[in-house]
Amino acid sequence: MNNTPDFRARCAQALASQASRAAGLTAFVGLDGFVDEILHVVDKRENAEVYHRLPTIAQLAQRLAAAAGKSANLELVNQVTKLGGNGPIMANALASFGLKVTYVGVLGYPNLHPVFQPFAKIAEVISIADPGTTDALEFEDGKIMIGKHGTLKQVTWENIIARCGRERITAKFSGADLVGFVNWTMLPYMSDIWDAILKEVCPSLPAAPRRTIFFDLADPEKRTHADIVRALDLIGKFEKYFNVILGLNEKEAHQIGEVFGYKPKTALPESLAEFARDVAAKLPISTLVVHPTHYALAVSKGQVSMVEGPFTPKPLITTGAGDHFNSGFCLGKLLGLDDAACVLTGVSTSGHYVRTAQSPAIPQLIELMQDPAKWQGGKA
Repeated sequence: MNNTPDFRARCAQALASQASRAAGLTAFVGLDGFVDEILHVVDKRENAEVYHRLPTIAQLAQRLAAAAGKSANLELVNQVTKLGGNGPIMANALASFGLKVTYVGVLGYPNLHPVFQPFAKIAEVISIADPGTTDALEFEDGKIMIGKHGTLKQVTWENIIARCGRERITAKFSGADLVGFVNWTMLPYMSDIWDAILKEVCPSLPAAPRRTIFFDLADPEKRTHADIVRALDLIGKFEKYFNVILGLNEKEAHQIGEVFGYKPKTALPESLAEFARDVAAKLPISTLVVHPTHYALAVSKGQVSMVEGPFTPKPLITTGAGDHFNSGFCLGKLLGLDDAACVLTGVSTSGHYVRTAQSPAIPQLIELMQDPAKWQGGKA
């Protein structure tokens, strides 16, 4: 696994040498949108102001299991209310890098929800419906997302065309250096939208320069096998027009592996790397990315690049960490870095975010890569 001070220094130098190009890059991202409440579950409360949180998901599970046949009362304490959804978080991070971002999604209609107003100041925002809502229960070992998704049914190709205009959407899509479609699982008509774009927009795209498109399925466990197979087939068809990247967290990678009858032999990183190579061989795309909590890897043309992330014993926030990784990885690709450097840029982006709850600018990524103390757990 690649993660030495020399490696990070080389990657920081490569990133620094290309950083000025970021301001000239454009991104088109969509199509979800949520208002996130980041919450702690109370274990014990000492008084009106002081409480102790349940630290792990396992402890919550034990408490819930003990309530079977009896009932229980859980207290949730709001930590912050923020913009949410895989798309807005990823797009916001890309804008923080300096890219010119156009975002299409459900951020409030006809008026933006107030939580998205700061985002609209750094990106061009086109909203077609009201956002969903998510209660994000955060623990030291992960998070549980409880969502209300009713408004996402309005994300259809017909609504996008009606409320944005065909020419405007086609121009933004056709001119972007990076296109990102994320949160397929929660958008019931996303596959239909991809199918329409492949038939109505892609055939008229210029053959050069070849651009990048990124997909994130976002925990497809609740979707049927047939739905997942169709989505993967559509994603593969975009390779004719783009360099396609499919990004998965570890759980999602296992779910996609099951489609092909694969599963890792062990829990070791080397086993996941072999598994990812096998899955990538089944997908007609340029790059498959898998990002567990402590490291990440990318597979391109059968070659695996694996990088350990920065150590963060007590993250300030975890909701959105994967979306920040995705934005960092895509930044690396847009700037022409190799896969290992792209993975490092991704884990550095998510590492800075979970420590600070802020999307980093490129100089902050470079600083994190260059400073061993910060990489090992100091404040970013």
